[in-house]
Amino acid sequence: MKSKTIKITLMAVAIVASATAGFMLYQKHFNWSQPPSQAEYLPAETRKSGLDMISKANAATTAPAAQPTPKTDNGKSTLDDFSTETVGAMPVSFAAAVGNWIIGVDNGNQVLVVDGRKWSQGQASAGLADKARALYGERYAEFLDNVKAYAYYPFAVCRQVDNFSNGEISVRFKAIAGRIDQGAGILFDLKTNGDYYAIRANPLENNLVLWRFKHGRRSSVSWVRNVNTPSRKWHDLKLKVAGRVITGYVNNHQFLQYKLPAPVSGKVGLWTKADSVVYFDDYRVRKD
Repeated sequence: MKSKTIKITLMAVAIVASATAGFMLYQKHFNWSQPPSQAEYLPAETRKSGLDMISKANAATTAPAAQPTPKTDNGKSTLDDFSTETVGAMPVSFAAAVGNWIIGVDNGNQVLVVDGRKWSQGQASAGLADKARALYGERYAEFLDNVKAYAYYPFAVCRQVDNFSNGEISVRFKAIAGRIDQGAGILFDLKTNGDYYAIRANPLENNLVLWRFKHGRRSSVSWVRNVNTPSRKWHDLKLKVAGRVITGYVNNHQFLQYKLPAPVSGKVGLWTKADSVVYFDDYRVRKD
Protein backbone atom coordinates (compact mmCIF):
# COMPACT_ATOMS: atom_id res chain seq x y z
CA MET A 1 0.00 0.00 0.00
CA LYS A 2 2.84 2.34 0.93
CA SER A 3 4.58 1.57 -2.38
CA LYS A 4 1.39 2.37 -4.28
CA THR A 5 1.03 5.69 -2.45
CA ILE A 6 4.61 6.66 -3.28
CA LYS A 7 4.04 5.74 -6.91
CA ILE A 8 0.91 7.88 -7.12
CA THR A 9 2.75 10.79 -5.46
CA LEU A 10 5.63 10.56 -7.90
CA MET A 11 3.18 10.49 -10.81
CA ALA A 12 1.45 13.60 -9.47
CA VAL A 13 4.78 15.41 -9.10
CA ALA A 14 5.71 14.45 -12.66
CA ILE A 15 2.39 15.74 -14.00
CA VAL A 16 2.77 19.05 -12.15
CA ALA A 17 6.37 19.42 -13.37
CA SER A 18 5.31 18.67 -16.93
CA ALA A 19 2.45 21.19 -16.78
CA THR A 20 4.75 23.85 -15.32
CA ALA A 21 7.34 23.28 -18.03
CA GLY A 22 4.64 23.45 -20.66
CA PHE A 23 3.29 26.72 -19.30
CA MET A 24 6.79 28.23 -19.21
CA LEU A 25 7.33 27.16 -22.82
CA TYR A 26 4.02 28.80 -23.77
CA GLN A 27 4.98 31.99 -21.99
CA LYS A 28 8.33 32.06 -23.78
CA HIS A 29 7.18 31.35 -27.31
CA PHE A 30 3.48 32.14 -27.61
CA ASN A 31 2.58 34.81 -25.09
CA TRP A 32 2.02 38.40 -26.14
CA SER A 33 5.09 40.53 -26.78
CA GLN A 34 5.65 43.35 -24.33
CA PRO A 35 5.19 46.88 -25.69
CA PRO A 36 8.47 48.71 -26.26
CA SER A 37 9.62 51.33 -23.76
CA GLN A 38 10.63 53.32 -26.84
CA ALA A 39 9.03 53.03 -30.27
CA GLU A 40 11.90 52.13 -32.61
CA TYR A 41 10.04 53.52 -35.61
CA LEU A 42 9.98 57.05 -34.20
CA PRO A 43 12.97 59.39 -34.76
CA ALA A 44 15.28 59.96 -31.81
CA GLU A 45 14.12 63.52 -31.22
CA THR A 46 10.51 62.39 -30.71
CA ARG A 47 11.29 59.05 -29.06
CA LYS A 48 11.27 60.35 -25.49
CA SER A 49 8.43 58.01 -24.67
CA GLY A 50 7.23 55.77 -27.47
CA LEU A 51 4.14 54.62 -25.58
CA ASP A 52 3.18 58.22 -24.75
CA MET A 53 3.35 59.04 -28.46
CA ILE A 54 1.16 56.04 -29.27
CA SER A 55 -1.39 56.96 -26.60
CA LYS A 56 -1.47 60.57 -27.75
CA ALA A 57 -1.96 59.53 -31.38
CA ASN A 58 -4.82 57.22 -30.49
CA ALA A 59 -6.49 59.79 -28.24
CA ALA A 60 -7.69 61.77 -31.27
CA THR A 61 -11.29 60.95 -32.13
CA THR A 62 -11.49 62.61 -35.52
CA ALA A 63 -9.12 63.08 -38.44
CA PRO A 64 -7.93 66.56 -39.44
CA ALA A 65 -10.06 68.30 -42.05
CA ALA A 66 -7.19 68.59 -44.52
CA GLN A 67 -6.14 65.16 -45.73
CA PRO A 68 -2.89 64.25 -47.49
CA THR A 69 -3.38 64.09 -51.23
CA PRO A 70 -2.18 60.77 -52.71
CA LYS A 71 -0.54 60.62 -56.12
CA THR A 72 -3.12 59.84 -58.80
CA ASP A 73 -3.11 58.91 -62.47
CA ASN A 74 -6.29 60.05 -64.27
CA GLY A 75 -8.32 58.92 -61.28
CA LYS A 76 -7.67 55.24 -62.02
CA SER A 77 -4.48 54.75 -60.02
CA THR A 78 -3.77 55.98 -56.49
CA LEU A 79 -0.43 55.76 -54.68
CA ASP A 80 -0.02 56.53 -50.98
CA ASP A 81 3.59 56.66 -49.79
CA PHE A 82 2.73 58.41 -46.48
CA SER A 83 5.33 61.12 -47.19
CA THR A 84 2.88 63.95 -46.39
CA GLU A 85 1.68 62.44 -43.12
CA THR A 86 2.81 63.54 -39.65
CA VAL A 87 5.35 61.29 -37.94
CA GLY A 88 4.14 60.14 -34.53
CA ALA A 89 0.46 60.68 -35.35
CA MET A 90 -2.32 58.38 -36.49
CA PRO A 91 -2.60 58.17 -40.29
CA VAL A 92 -4.97 60.56 -42.00
CA SER A 93 -5.16 58.82 -45.38
CA PHE A 94 -6.19 55.55 -43.65
CA ALA A 95 -8.94 55.15 -41.04
CA ALA A 96 -7.65 52.90 -38.26
CA ALA A 97 -10.58 50.60 -37.44
CA VAL A 98 -8.89 48.09 -35.15
CA GLY A 99 -5.50 48.23 -33.47
CA ASN A 100 -2.69 50.74 -33.11
CA TRP A 101 -1.66 52.45 -36.38
CA ILE A 102 0.87 55.26 -36.42
CA ILE A 103 3.14 57.04 -38.89
CA GLY A 104 6.77 56.09 -38.32
CA VAL A 105 10.15 56.25 -40.02
CA ASP A 106 12.33 53.49 -41.46
CA ASN A 107 15.82 54.61 -42.49
CA GLY A 108 14.60 58.13 -43.14
CA ASN A 109 11.53 57.01 -45.10
CA GLN A 110 8.04 57.61 -43.70
CA VAL A 111 5.92 54.47 -43.35
CA LEU A 112 2.63 53.37 -41.87
CA VAL A 113 3.22 51.17 -38.81
CA VAL A 114 0.90 48.76 -37.04
CA ASP A 115 2.17 47.98 -33.55
CA GLY A 116 0.23 45.08 -32.02
CA ARG A 117 2.43 44.86 -28.93
CA LYS A 118 0.31 47.41 -27.10
CA TRP A 119 -2.97 45.63 -27.85
CA SER A 120 -2.84 42.55 -25.60
CA GLN A 121 -6.43 41.57 -26.31
CA GLY A 122 -7.17 43.58 -29.45
CA GLN A 123 -9.72 46.37 -29.46
CA ALA A 124 -11.38 48.86 -31.73
CA SER A 125 -9.34 51.94 -32.52
CA ALA A 126 -10.00 55.27 -30.84
CA GLY A 127 -12.71 57.37 -32.47
CA LEU A 128 -13.97 54.43 -34.53
CA ALA A 129 -17.57 55.66 -34.44
CA ASP A 130 -16.60 58.95 -36.09
CA LYS A 131 -14.47 57.16 -38.68
CA ALA A 132 -17.23 54.67 -39.44
CA ARG A 133 -19.72 57.50 -39.85
CA ALA A 134 -17.38 59.22 -42.32
CA LEU A 135 -16.93 55.97 -44.27
CA TYR A 136 -20.50 54.69 -44.33
CA GLY A 137 -22.83 57.51 -43.32
CA GLU A 138 -26.12 56.38 -41.79
CA ARG A 139 -25.11 52.69 -41.93
CA TYR A 140 -22.11 53.17 -39.64
CA ALA A 141 -23.78 51.41 -36.66
CA GLU A 142 -24.01 48.14 -38.58
CA PHE A 143 -20.32 48.39 -39.42
CA LEU A 144 -19.38 49.09 -35.79
CA ASP A 145 -21.23 46.04 -34.45
CA ASN A 146 -19.38 43.64 -36.72
CA VAL A 147 -15.93 45.22 -36.38
CA LYS A 148 -15.95 44.44 -32.66
CA ALA A 149 -16.06 40.73 -33.54
CA TYR A 150 -12.73 41.09 -35.35
CA ALA A 151 -10.83 42.87 -32.57
CA TYR A 152 -8.07 40.25 -32.80
CA TYR A 153 -7.31 41.39 -36.36
CA PRO A 154 -6.14 45.00 -36.68
CA PHE A 155 -7.05 46.72 -39.93
CA ALA A 156 -7.14 50.20 -41.45
CA VAL A 157 -9.35 51.42 -44.30
CA CYS A 158 -8.07 53.49 -47.22
CA ARG A 159 -10.02 56.77 -47.33
CA GLN A 160 -9.16 57.58 -50.95
CA VAL A 161 -10.96 54.58 -52.49
CA ASP A 162 -14.75 54.61 -52.17
CA ASN A 163 -15.29 51.32 -53.99
CA PHE A 164 -13.02 48.75 -55.62
CA SER A 165 -14.25 46.00 -57.96
CA ASN A 166 -11.61 45.22 -60.58
CA GLY A 167 -7.92 46.01 -60.86
CA GLU A 168 -4.83 45.70 -58.68
CA ILE A 169 -3.87 46.57 -55.12
CA SER A 170 -0.23 46.39 -54.06
CA VAL A 171 1.82 47.32 -51.01
CA ARG A 172 5.36 46.97 -49.70
CA PHE A 173 5.70 45.51 -46.23
CA LYS A 174 8.41 44.77 -43.68
CA ALA A 175 7.62 42.58 -40.67
CA ILE A 176 9.55 43.74 -37.61
CA ALA A 177 8.29 41.72 -34.64
CA GLY A 178 5.55 39.50 -33.26
CA ARG A 179 5.62 36.22 -31.34
CA ILE A 180 2.10 35.10 -32.23
CA ASP A 181 2.01 36.54 -35.72
CA GLN A 182 3.74 38.79 -38.21
CA GLY A 183 0.87 39.05 -40.66
CA ALA A 184 0.90 41.61 -43.47
CA GLY A 185 -2.16 41.72 -45.66
CA ILE A 186 -4.34 43.58 -48.13
CA LEU A 187 -7.97 43.95 -47.09
CA PHE A 188 -10.63 44.17 -49.80
CA ASP A 189 -14.35 43.76 -50.46
CA LEU A 190 -15.10 45.48 -47.13
CA LYS A 191 -18.88 45.72 -46.79
CA THR A 192 -20.99 48.09 -44.71
CA ASN A 193 -21.72 45.22 -42.30
CA GLY A 194 -18.00 44.66 -41.64
CA ASP A 195 -17.54 41.51 -43.75
CA TYR A 196 -14.40 41.38 -45.91
CA TYR A 197 -11.61 39.35 -47.52
CA ALA A 198 -7.90 39.63 -46.76
CA ILE A 199 -4.90 38.16 -48.53
CA ARG A 200 -1.84 38.03 -46.32
CA ALA A 201 1.77 36.86 -46.11
CA ASN A 202 3.41 35.79 -42.85
CA PRO A 203 7.19 35.52 -42.24
CA LEU A 204 6.62 33.23 -39.24
CA GLU A 205 4.66 30.70 -41.29
CA ASN A 206 6.08 31.26 -44.79
CA ASN A 207 2.70 31.07 -46.48
CA LEU A 208 0.15 33.12 -48.39
CA VAL A 209 -3.48 32.83 -47.32
CA LEU A 210 -6.77 34.21 -48.59
CA TRP A 211 -9.10 34.70 -45.61
CA ARG A 212 -12.83 35.32 -45.51
CA PHE A 213 -14.36 37.24 -42.60
CA LYS A 214 -18.14 36.87 -42.50
CA HIS A 215 -20.67 37.35 -39.71
CA GLY A 216 -17.96 37.43 -37.06
CA ARG A 217 -16.23 34.25 -38.26
CA ARG A 218 -12.92 33.76 -40.03
CA SER A 219 -12.30 30.97 -42.52
CA SER A 220 -9.43 30.16 -44.89
CA VAL A 221 -10.42 30.22 -48.55
CA SER A 222 -7.09 29.35 -50.19
CA TRP A 223 -3.78 28.42 -48.55
CA VAL A 224 -0.35 28.31 -50.24
CA ARG A 225 2.76 27.07 -48.42
CA ASN A 226 6.45 27.77 -49.01
CA VAL A 227 6.04 31.49 -49.66
CA ASN A 228 9.17 32.89 -48.02
CA THR A 229 9.07 36.47 -46.70
CA PRO A 230 11.89 36.83 -44.13
CA SER A 231 11.37 39.29 -41.28
CA ARG A 232 13.08 42.70 -41.32
CA LYS A 233 13.24 42.74 -45.10
CA TRP A 234 10.99 44.60 -47.51
CA HIS A 235 8.65 42.53 -49.69
CA ASP A 236 5.98 43.25 -52.30
CA LEU A 237 2.44 41.94 -51.91
CA LYS A 238 -0.03 42.32 -54.79
CA LEU A 239 -3.66 41.39 -55.30
CA LYS A 240 -5.26 41.26 -58.74
CA VAL A 241 -9.05 41.12 -59.15
CA ALA A 242 -10.68 40.27 -62.47
CA GLY A 243 -14.36 39.64 -62.01
CA ARG A 244 -14.56 36.79 -59.50
CA VAL A 245 -10.96 35.64 -60.04
CA ILE A 246 -8.48 36.56 -57.29
CA THR A 247 -4.74 36.31 -57.96
CA GLY A 248 -2.07 36.81 -55.31
CA TYR A 249 1.58 37.74 -55.87
CA VAL A 250 4.58 38.01 -53.55
CA ASN A 251 7.74 39.68 -54.82
CA ASN A 252 6.38 39.59 -58.39
CA HIS A 253 5.76 35.82 -58.33
CA GLN A 254 2.21 34.43 -58.61
CA PHE A 255 1.40 32.02 -55.80
CA LEU A 256 -2.37 32.01 -55.47
CA GLN A 257 -5.45 32.06 -57.66
CA TYR A 258 -9.03 31.49 -56.60
CA LYS A 259 -12.52 32.09 -57.99
CA LEU A 260 -14.84 33.77 -55.51
CA PRO A 261 -18.57 32.94 -55.31
CA ALA A 262 -19.48 36.59 -56.04
CA PRO A 263 -17.80 39.66 -57.61
CA VAL A 264 -15.79 42.03 -55.41
CA SER A 265 -17.32 45.38 -54.49
CA GLY A 266 -16.34 47.35 -51.41
CA LYS A 267 -13.70 49.39 -49.62
CA VAL A 268 -10.06 48.37 -49.30
CA GLY A 269 -7.25 48.72 -46.80
CA LEU A 270 -4.50 46.99 -44.82
CA TRP A 271 -4.78 44.01 -42.48
CA THR A 272 -2.69 42.26 -39.86
CA LYS A 273 -3.11 40.07 -36.78
CA ALA A 274 -2.52 39.97 -33.04
CA ASP A 275 0.87 41.24 -31.84
CA SER A 276 2.33 41.87 -35.30
CA VAL A 277 4.62 44.87 -35.77
CA VAL A 278 4.72 45.64 -39.49
CA TYR A 279 5.81 48.58 -41.64
CA PHE A 280 3.78 49.36 -44.77
CA ASP A 281 4.69 51.64 -47.67
CA ASP A 282 3.64 52.50 -51.24
CA TYR A 283 0.00 51.42 -51.06
CA ARG A 284 -1.22 51.49 -54.66
CA VAL A 285 -4.71 50.92 -56.03
CA ARG A 286 -5.36 50.68 -59.76
CA LYS A 287 -8.93 50.35 -61.01
CA ASP A 288 -9.77 48.67 -64.33
